[in-house]
Amino acid sequence: MRPLQTAIERGLSRGPKRTIAVALGLLVLVVGGLLPADPVIPVEGATVDSWNHATFWYDPWGASGVDKGIDVFAPVGTPVIASTRGLVIQSGELERGGQVISVLGPRWRIHYYAHLSHRSVGVGQWVSRGEPIGAVGTSGNAQGKVPHLHYAILSLLPRPWKVTSERQGWKKAFYVDPGQQLGQPERRDGPLDGADP
Repeated sequence: MRPLQTAIERGLSRGPKRTIAVALGLLVLVVGGLLPADPVIPVEGATVDSWNHATFWYDPWGASGVDKGIDVFAPVGTPVIASTRGLVIQSGELERGGQVISVLGPRWRIHYYAHLSHRSVGVGQWVSRGEPIGAVGTSGNAQGKVPHLHYAILSLLPRPWKVTSERQGWKKAFYVDPGQQLGQPERRDGPLDGADP
């Protein structure tokens, strides 16, 4: 009888702790979702004219099928800056992206920076909006192509109303158009330059 009573007492004592943990988790989720992002263009000196505004969700786009970001063109070595404040959750190399950095920022969005010539931040580091984190390059599948930063934003909170019937359209629930976040004017069509994301 004593072991059963001890187990019940342990279970009851954990109840309030679990309730508090769940409440804190929900609070963190809500607060993170409400923090303003206020992003800046992630390449020093770049303007909204530094990328082709028709490239987000352009199909066909190499091995990835559709382009889920934008390519901001600049000379090799141009500083790449954090578009928003956040926590560096990835800093390393990927086959297609080359030298890459991912930052978990406000509104539970991951800001992905690829094709860097070098990285100057590491995993676990907190970065401020506008802080240098690397430099434009041609690493990964951008080798031999025009130097640029591939910049994409992935939302961890799905937005099902964004899903379309386009190729990979279901992924629009998770990908955010970086150009619109950065204040680009109305989308315009034109020749596509640059490399695969």
